Amino acid sequence: MLRHLAACLAALVFAGPAGASCPGAVSVEVLGSGGPIADDERASAGYLVWIDGRARLLIEAGGGVFQRFGASGAKVGDLDAILVGHFHVDHTNDLPAILKSGSFEPRRAPLSFVGAASGSGYPGAKDFLSALYDPKTGAFRYQSGFLDGSGDLPRLDPVEVKTTRNEAVVVLENDDLKVTAIPVVHGPVPALGFLVETGGARIVFGGDQGSESKFFERFLADGTVDLLIAHHAIPQAEGGEPNLLHRSPRQIGELAAAIGAKHLVLSHNMQRALVKLDAGLAAIGENYDGPVEVADDLSCYAVVE
Repeated sequence: MLRHLAACLAALVFAGPAGASCPGAVSVEVLGSGGPIADDERASAGYLVWIDGRARLLIEAGGGVFQRFGASGAKVGDLDAILVGHFHVDHTNDLPAILKSGSFEPRRAPLSFVGAASGSGYPGAKDFLSALYDPKTGAFRYQSGFLDGSGDLPRLDPVEVKTTRNEAVVVLENDDLKVTAIPVVHGPVPALGFLVETGGARIVFGGDQGSESKFFERFLADGTVDLLIAHHAIPQAEGGEPNLLHRSPRQIGELAAAIGAKHLVLSHNMQRALVKLDAGLAAIGENYDGPVEVADDLSCYAVVE
């Protein structure tokens, strides 16, 4: 309980006012700290990576993230890329609304859109965008310029990563930012986690992943990680299907220890896990002795001061 209280206080300290960027040269803002069930006041999954006061990456865009994106003060025009771990609704629902908001900005440069390739009945990044914006069949065909840059809209350049083989792929690299997509196991769903390297820091977004995500763990095990965002969707000792989709708290602790995480933040929090938080934190602590915090919407975590 004391550990949870400390986590809550820390989140309050880091949380910035509406309309202001996160503090620090490099920081992560949790736009949505919840899951797919509307049983609390949390938005679904969504994150920003801030570099020198500008939001450069949007990772996930689940329900409610549109409002949190606006409250954060972020601008679509500042983004280098949008990264989507997988194409479940609680990770993608608010993407069209955020892009629509960005269409009122002066940005015209193309924007990378990174996601998994198709598989198991799920679309890949290209098909997902086509379903939204195809000029003849798209749900939002009136904004088909997002596919080709017409109509004064920025073109979305899809980058698809195959998850059927154990291969990490660099999906973005420029002077101050590198992003690597890493396949994870999320049941049958093609899914990715992401390693973000900037300002000498390594930030990992684990995404939705089960304990069979062995390649993800091996790929990251050779170095240290300054911040791990892990999804906290199931309580300790819950077996069956959920374990194929998500790591238990004990397995989160094992992952954090294996990759040398200096700081662990629990997000994608679901009520079934939060009501057993004390047991979950104890299970994490069996293998991981670093600081653990439970994210709230608009919590900020400075990685480089």
